[in-house]
Amino acid sequence: MNSVDPQPQEDPLLKFIDYARSALSPEANEDPDPNGNGLETARPSWNWIVSRILKTCSAYSCGVTAAILLSDLSQAWHEQNRDRPTRKMPECVRELRKKHKRRKLPNTVTIDSMYEKNFLSLNSVLEAVIVDVYVLPGTKIYMLSLGDFWSTNTIDLYLHQKYYDLINPTNGILNKGRQIFLTGCYLRASGGGSRCPRLLPTEYLVVLLDEDDDADAMLLAAQFCSDTFSSVSLDAFSKNVYYSLYARIEHIGPLEVLGEFGSLQRKRITLVDDDGTKLQFVLWGEQVVLTNLLSFPSLGSMLALDKPYIASSADNAAETSAEVSLEFGSATQLFLVPVVQHKEQICISLTPNRHQGSRLLSTIDPSQSTQVSQVSLPCDSYGSIDFSIYPFQSYVSDLRDKMTGVSLYGVVTSIIKERCTTEAIFSLKIEDTSGAIWTRLHFMKYWSLGRLSLGHKVYISGLTCSMTKQKGFQLNRCHNRLEAIWSENTGGASFFNLSCMPALLNSSCLHKLTKLSDLSCQTTCTQIVHIRLEMAQFHLSTRFSHAVCGHLVTEQPMGVSECSFCNENCDEVVRTFHLKVTLADKSGKVLAWCTGHTATEILQISPDEFFKLPEEEQFMYPSSLHNERFKVAIVNCNREGSGPGDALVLETEGTSWEITRALKRVGRGEEETGEERRGEVRRGETRRGEARRGEERRGEERRGEERRGKARRARRGEARLDAEGELARVNFSTRQNFSNQFLTRGADTRSTQRTAYIPEHTLLRYSHESQFINCFSLILQIMLSSTASLS
Repeated sequence: MNSVDPQPQEDPLLKFIDYARSALSPEANEDPDPNGNGLETARPSWNWIVSRILKTCSAYSCGVTAAILLSDLSQAWHEQNRDRPTRKMPECVRELRKKHKRRKLPNTVTIDSMYEKNFLSLNSVLEAVIVDVYVLPGTKIYMLSLGDFWSTNTIDLYLHQKYYDLINPTNGILNKGRQIFLTGCYLRASGGGSRCPRLLPTEYLVVLLDEDDDADAMLLAAQFCSDTFSSVSLDAFSKNVYYSLYARIEHIGPLEVLGEFGSLQRKRITLVDDDGTKLQFVLWGEQVVLTNLLSFPSLGSMLALDKPYIASSADNAAETSAEVSLEFGSATQLFLVPVVQHKEQICISLTPNRHQGSRLLSTIDPSQSTQVSQVSLPCDSYGSIDFSIYPFQSYVSDLRDKMTGVSLYGVVTSIIKERCTTEAIFSLKIEDTSGAIWTRLHFMKYWSLGRLSLGHKVYISGLTCSMTKQKGFQLNRCHNRLEAIWSENTGGASFFNLSCMPALLNSSCLHKLTKLSDLSCQTTCTQIVHIRLEMAQFHLSTRFSHAVCGHLVTEQPMGVSECSFCNENCDEVVRTFHLKVTLADKSGKVLAWCTGHTATEILQISPDEFFKLPEEEQFMYPSSLHNERFKVAIVNCNREGSGPGDALVLETEGTSWEITRALKRVGRGEEETGEERRGEVRRGETRRGEARRGEERRGEERRGEERRGKARRARRGEARLDAEGELARVNFSTRQNFSNQFLTRGADTRSTQRTAYIPEHTLLRYSHESQFINCFSLILQIMLSSTASLS
């Protein structure tokens, strides 16, 4: 096994990602913009491709092929970026499209897709433009004809009665060209007498306003600037006093499940008015779908609330110092002034060095003649740049303060659970080819990412970078440190542990088979190896692990179990294996360890079943595994951790390699790598050549035997003819003699008597002579057949 790695290893996953990007948009040039004028990339972002690939792998745990991944990527990308002709698009929509600068909301669907699928989920968002407003003939029902920026079709909506007061032929807000957001809609499909689909009424509607438009600016000034949060009174509201409030969306909290049976849902939105006063806008039950209209990229936007319901903060159990909170009542109407997303020019290198990591201009040596270009990324009102659509991979050395939507692909080198906190917060140190950074993971209740340990390869998206103050060891001075923050409920946040992904072993397009002799202490990728088990070193024990995180627990006094990873008492414990075994192939041997599901797969028995076996059977059981063959995923777990006493370091028991996944190989029909595969091909050719030559020799021998057989049969035929001829001559002469004698005797008789008469004893004598002739003929035939068989 090598002790050094002279050249960085090529990661098969990164190689496939580059191939997929070029396959999805082969017409796009790798140069984002050779003129340096900034560009909206025509290719899918690196983050989007990785997330889509890993989600597909999670869905197909038995493995994926390159064709499956490319088909899924192509379908998703073209649905997201469908190029529709604009000649049939309504004129008002076409004009608004020219100055449309907002990004799509996360759950946005298009009208064309509704026509194609004839389906619409309640969580879907429709970003629509009013094309026409009319009344159904013979009724008082208002209808809105809606279009969007990505479709040529339009669809009609039955307007909810709570918004009828916004319709006015002359100066109404809901008029032609107005943009609205909808959610919680039911689609009345075509059929049953209806020629086209329609949307049924929904009260979850938000009207978009533009501060640059004079009419909208006058509406905001006249209706929503007189009331402030500090003027809201619960007593006044109980006396039928209504408020019109205007505030900025600061934060959207996670979904909360309440009630004894978890049947009640709640979401809280933090609003801040111009005076800096904060109030909670609380949504209950089905109302939580409204957050789909107000979530990112709407964070930081201004929200106008007309006639909100005023409730006591104590009744809502809202964690705020304010006495009141706002709710979405039966008469409440919402108006949104979207935040204007500015663009930030990011300089990138056109000749990046992947192994050095950085592509940003700030990290390029100015003395080198490197071509650079620019990419335009959105920037929010706080000055944070959104990197979720950044076209290339982000490295640790690229990270700066006020970056959001960042993704990292690296190796976990340390994990620490923060103590004395009300929520579950873990700190992960992630390292890639350019450096390392600490990331803080925030969970609602507890760790929810499955088993994660040192040396595992992970992909994490939705990170926000910020500078935090950290107290130093010298003179108690504080210094700033760049830190990445990840929250479980943030939009676009995801976490994948590639080392433990079941589909990895069976997806040949995402890994490359290697040999044990090629493993190095510098290895950072998850290695896939074909191995066999050897009993040279085999240590097996059954222990208890935490069911939530998969790590071992320790017994504390009073029978309490404490998780070494979560650093807390745990009730949900399961029996598990801790296995150390020697792995071998034709190139070398390695001592590795594993636990949990991987150990169960290798031992082919569950921990509970093994524990129930008698001691002598437990002692003899490992011998049955000798030379068993597996396909395994191996990572280098020889990491620093948080120190010698780190529970994750102690878990390895001094072993440098961990088996993260294992799959039993049936027989020896698996393909071998490198020279082994070529040697097997050569040996197969030799065997086939020898078989052909042997067949030729046997054929020549068969033909010679046939020739000799024909000669023997010819000789036997001649002898038989001779014998038959001799027999015929004997029979003929015998019969002739008999006939002459009989005729002679008959003549003598006729001479003595007139009537021919033959005595009886004479006939008997002639009968005996005939039998003798027949016996002689039979003996001669037997002699001839015996002679033929001997020859």
